[in-house]
Order: sequence, then structure tokens, then C-alpha cells
Amino acid sequence: MAGDKVIISHYRHALGVPLDDRKATDDYVFNTTDALPISLHPGTPTPVPWPEEETVTSTGLITMLWSLSVSTFAVGGMIASFFGGWLGDKLGRIKALFAANSLSLVGALLMGCAKLGPSHILIIAGRSISGLYCGLISGLVPMYIGEIAPTSLRGALGTLHQLAIVTGILISQIIGLDFILGNQDLWHILLGLSAVPALLQSLLLIFCPESPRYLYIKLEEEVKAKKSLKRLRGSNDVTKDMNEMKKEKEEASSEQKVSVIQLFTNPSYRQPMIVALMLHMAQQFSGINAIFYYSTSIFQTAGLSQPVYATIGVGAINMVFTALSVFLVEKAGRRSLFLIGMSGMFFCAIFMSVGLVLLDKFAWMSYVSMSAIFLFVSFFEIGPGPIPWFMVAEFFSQGPRPTALALAAFSNWACNFIIALCFQYIADFCGPYVFFLFAGVVLAFTLFTFFKVPETKGKSFEEIAAEFRKKSGSAQRSKAHVEMEFLRATGTV
Repeated sequence: MAGDKVIISHYRHALGVPLDDRKATDDYVFNTTDALPISLHPGTPTPVPWPEEETVTSTGLITMLWSLSVSTFAVGGMIASFFGGWLGDKLGRIKALFAANSLSLVGALLMGCAKLGPSHILIIAGRSISGLYCGLISGLVPMYIGEIAPTSLRGALGTLHQLAIVTGILISQIIGLDFILGNQDLWHILLGLSAVPALLQSLLLIFCPESPRYLYIKLEEEVKAKKSLKRLRGSNDVTKDMNEMKKEKEEASSEQKVSVIQLFTNPSYRQPMIVALMLHMAQQFSGINAIFYYSTSIFQTAGLSQPVYATIGVGAINMVFTALSVFLVEKAGRRSLFLIGMSGMFFCAIFMSVGLVLLDKFAWMSYVSMSAIFLFVSFFEIGPGPIPWFMVAEFFSQGPRPTALALAAFSNWACNFIIALCFQYIADFCGPYVFFLFAGVVLAFTLFTFFKVPETKGKSFEEIAAEFRKKSGSAQRSKAHVEMEFLRATGTV
């Protein structure tokens, strides 16, 4: 995006990197004499030529700082994702969201002031703090939505979380155009605007009731829980919800605080935890971030003169199909939509690579690649995009849920970081064949989903837990049955 180029240009100005060196990083050329290094000797305000060795060193420095600016966001998300559940239990869901929003405001303030100070330091620090905010939010929001939503609307409301995210991405792509805010004069305002969603959410949280499940199960405040439920349901009759929470509380009372190790050692938690991690890994390793990170260059390779607008088109498709999944998720079911999305992405990844491989031989193959990108994003947002976030919350009861959500969010951020760090090297090695690799990964996750992931549509938390126990129990009974048959056979010999 144009905004990225402007920020890199400002890094060069802040560090005194010479103009000639700009061609070394993706042709980030800007016609401004402000970026020329000036001699520090009085009376000689003219550009000073740099030795070739210093030019090479400065190129590496700019690349390193820009990589840090991008990757520290994911690092912050990984760190904070472990504390989302703990903070939600300690402060309550609403107060925890307020605390997370304060981090967003601090991060936005640092980035908004980047033009006034050492831009690279302020942006890296601001991105790190913003990453901490996003890491907390990625656990707290699905947790809160999952606990307040009625069973019949849990999937649709969970998908709205993803819809808000993709809408924000599209808005940022549009206002980041060079003739709006992505230019030398206004780029710092673009970065500072990240505070707006946090401010808006903080204002709306004033009108949001605390999670009734948190109040009843965690704090044992039945009166407050009923009051919260009545506000949420818009009805005085909340008997059904209270009965469901009482059953969950009875199970939770027999559960001790669940640690990360127990999620993998306790047979009741192991299978849903593995499924939860695999769903998040499928989301990130599907190749979707590779497309978002490098869609502009892909469109450029396909021959578009203005690839940035095609990237914005991808963002628009992203939003439209996420909105569509809001209406589909309670009708088609979570598992079905996830399988449809992954299957569609598998074929799109193949067509994308075929289009890029044959682009030199057939010019019309560029349209195949571009169509595959748009369809890939569409299938992603139908299922694999929104579903893992709220489906994990459906797998676990109140006791293990915060820890499970924290671990799943950490897995998501870690996979995001790995893709951001490694994709360019993989792409350089594989060339246009890189999306064949993603097709293989998507196929593996599709098969796993088909055989291991249960449907959670319309089921209570207890019913979902029983479904996992049934799967685990059936495997044990099958093993026992085989052993008995073997003993009978040996006994008759």
C-alpha cells in the first residue's frame, strides 16, 4: 500500500539514509529533497555522498526496522493472548475489555506522534502495544459473545466479530490510499486512527451488561446474573437460560482450575483442545495471510496497472462474504461451512498456481489467477475465517474455557507470525508453485475436519462436551470389544 512506502521513506529520512539507496527496497522512490542526508558541518548544507559499504548497511537496517514494525504486532498478540482469559476472570468480561482498550489508545498515541520524534522507535513501540491489545481482544471478545448469546444465535453473533475485523481492514485499505491519508503529510494520522475503534467500543461497553455466566458461575451472584439475562433477552422469563447455567455450574463446581498441561493430559479436554488448535492452524496455514500480505504484488504480476485497487476489491469481497456467513452459519452449521470453505480454497489455490505458472505462455491466465484470489477469499470468509474463533468457545465449559481460548488464540497468532516471517522465503524458493504447497496443507486440514470435528450448531455446551466424550468413549469401547474377541478366540483354541 502507498502508506507503507511513505512510512519507509520517513524511516530513511529519520536515519539519514541517502536518496540513491531507495531503489534497493522495492523501488520506494519519492521525489522529495527532505530525505537527502545533510552534512553536519556548518555552512555546507549539501548532500554528502555515502560510501557503497554504508549504502548496503543502511539498506539492511531499513529492511530490519520495517520487518520489526510488521512482526512486533504479531509478537505482542502472541504474548497477550495467554492473558486474555486470566484478565477476563480477574476483572470480569466488561472491565477486561475496557483495560484492553486502554492499550489500544496508548499504541495509537505513540504511532500518531511518530512524525514528531524518532519515527521507527515510536511506530515499533506503538505496534507492539497494539499487538498486546489485539491479543487480549482476540480471546475476550469470543468469550463474551459465546457467554451472552442464546444457543440459536451463538454462531451468527460470533461471526459478527469477524465481520467487524474485515470491515476495519477494508476501511484502512481505502483511507490508506495516497490521495487520502497514505501520503507524506498525513500518514501519522492514518496510524493514529487505530484509536477510533477502541474509543467507539469503550463508549458502547457502557451499555453492555456483564456476562451472566461469569456472574453466576464464577462469582455466584444469581440475582445479578438474572438481571443481566433479562437485559440481554429482553424478557422477564429467563428460566431456560438459568437452568442451562445451573447445569454448567454443577459441572464447573466439580472442576478445578484447568492449566495448559491439563488440557492435554485430561482425556475430557484433550480431544476438543487438539481440534481447537487444528482449526486455528487451518485458518492461518491455509494461505490467506499470504494473499493479504502480497495480493498487490500478485495482481501486479498478473499485469494490472493499478493493483492497489484490486487489493481493495479483495477487501470488499472479504467483507461481503463474511456478512453472508452471518446468515448461513445457523442454517448450514459450523462444520459444514468450514468444510465447504476449505474445499473451495483447495481448488482455488491450485488454479491460482496454474495461472501464475502459465502466465508467460498465455496472457489470459492472469484472469485465472485474479479470479482464484477473489474466490479464495470468498470461500475463506464463508467458513475458515470466522468459525474457529467462536467454535472453540463452544467446545469447553466454564472451567477450562478461558485457558482453552488463550491457548487457541496463542496458536493463531503464532501461526500468523510464522507465515509473515517465512512466506517470502518460501515464495522465493517455490516461485509460482507456492500455492500448490498451500493446496496440500488445505487438503490435509479438510480431511482432519471431516473425520474429527463435530457439529456444534444448536447444541448447549454440555451437549457438545457429551459429543466429544461419546467419540472418545466409542473408541475405547471398540478397543475393548476387539480385546474381548481376541480373548474369546484364544480361549477356544
